[in-house]
Amino acid sequence: MARYTGAVYRLCRREGQKLFLKGERCYTGKCAVARRSYAPGQHGQARNRKASEYGLQLRTKQYAKRYYGVLESQFRHYFEMATKMQGVTGENLLRLLEFRLDNVVYRLGFASSRAEARQMVTQGHFTVDGRKVNIPSYLVKVGQTIAVKESSRSLEKIKAIVEANSSRVVPKWLEVNRENMEAKVAAVPAREDIDLPIEETLIVELYSK
Repeated sequence: MARYTGAVYRLCRREGQKLFLKGERCYTGKCAVARRSYAPGQHGQARNRKASEYGLQLRTKQYAKRYYGVLESQFRHYFEMATKMQGVTGENLLRLLEFRLDNVVYRLGFASSRAEARQMVTQGHFTVDGRKVNIPSYLVKVGQTIAVKESSRSLEKIKAIVEANSSRVVPKWLEVNRENMEAKVAAVPAREDIDLPIEETLIVELYSK
């Protein structure tokens, strides 16, 4: 299963924004973006030139791709799926990314980062409608129930993670029961329910060339 294995803070610094790839650390003064807001590399502190139209489109796509932790081929596959769906392509793309099981686990506060959520899903700690699912890219559907597997609920590590993230705001398209460590996909997320600060139309323009 392909995934990025480099230094994740380089990704945040390259985008000039927090991607929240390191969990709680991203909310503290230890965050690399807060300490070094310039891009990594030898010329990172050089004066920035005005980005071209293509440059803006590329940076937007890269930001979204890295935010959700997917690689290029997988991201393009989601885009192709989005173009075949009814509605606005850019919003469809974001909804597909939001429906990834690893993202849902993170959104629910059952993991401190999407990378941790991906690892926990792969290790088989979650079920969907009572069946174990260990595929992070699994796309959930409205009405389905996502839960921590019964045998995993007593693990101290998982209890500590859920407790540490108990104050996280859960999107309104998800209904969570923290006591039972389970949740339900209540609706399709509207664009305003997705806290991704990008113009997704730039991604559509990039892939439409």
